Amino acid sequence: MSAKSVSVLPSPKTSVVQQPNISIPPLVGAGLEELTAWVHDQGQPAYRGKQLYEWIYQKGVRSLSDISVFPKDWRKEVAEVPIGRSNIHYRSVAPDDTVKYLLQLADSQIIECVGIPTEKRLTVCVSTQVGCPMACDFCATGKGGYKRNLARYEIVDQVLTVQEDFQRRVSHVVFMGMGEPLLNTDNLIGAIKSLNQDVGIGQRNLTVSTVGIRDRIRQFAQHQLQVTLAVSLHAPNQALREQLIPNAHAYPIEDLLAECREYVKMTGRRVSFEYILLAGVNDLPEHALELARCLRGFQSHVNLIPYNPITEADYKRPNQNRIQAFVKVLKQQQIAVSVRYSRGLEADAACGQLRASK
Repeated sequence: MSAKSVSVLPSPKTSVVQQPNISIPPLVGAGLEELTAWVHDQGQPAYRGKQLYEWIYQKGVRSLSDISVFPKDWRKEVAEVPIGRSNIHYRSVAPDDTVKYLLQLADSQIIECVGIPTEKRLTVCVSTQVGCPMACDFCATGKGGYKRNLARYEIVDQVLTVQEDFQRRVSHVVFMGMGEPLLNTDNLIGAIKSLNQDVGIGQRNLTVSTVGIRDRIRQFAQHQLQVTLAVSLHAPNQALREQLIPNAHAYPIEDLLAECREYVKMTGRRVSFEYILLAGVNDLPEHALELARCLRGFQSHVNLIPYNPITEADYKRPNQNRIQAFVKVLKQQQIAVSVRYSRGLEADAACGQLRASK
């Protein structure tokens, strides 16, 4: 599938009946209006669009030939049209009931997504790319390199897959899986709109995480979405940030923070800063004080994430005393802060551990 954003609909001149094997963009991710236009283009009455919409998003159909309310002859004609569902290549469950999925895409690429259940909510951590080009030193995904962007349907499919497997409605989605979401903005925006309008997840329950790509946060703000923006900072100064995130050399931390302030002004929404705590590297009280200086006067929130170990790196998780000392300094400096202990650690499904392998 092309890494570029593509229309879900074939051109008006395309006829599935005349060319049953023609390459047609998958239907997952298309809205009711798009699907209605598509069925009309195939010579079917408009109400079939609503039927198709319900079977994709409510019944989870994987083949048009399985939609029993469609005429048998038409089902045969459109049987080759792809809906856009992946296959579960591997599934593992952690002791905390977090489920890690390896999904096989149409071109045999493998991606990861994670289902994170609690009593009141079901969160899905989704990927936006196959691999990741950012090469963060502490992240398993970055160690594996980058292959391509995910299409809109491949992003939405991850949520549908988890929802079906849990037999439970997904309430929250975090774009914190494999890849850098703002390097795939068109498909990211399309997926957000589909998850909101078609799957029924409120925008305020969606979180987009980014390492920070020059000008992309500003462009993202122009869409005026009600999602939460989480910026992976991980260091309070440029030198340390470049050590942890090699690609950060192209985007000084001062410029990144300036663009984040502009985001707040444009959207009226605060920014959440992700900060992975690495023992002896970025977890000292002086680091906390320096971070506080960076964020002073900022409408923001700091989300501290104790490091989740990976075999590809020698970093360590700080102990509780060090974590709480860091928190104390931030609070003394009037910085909103919380500590997030990642779920799915034992299944290699926690933050920074996704590598598209068992």
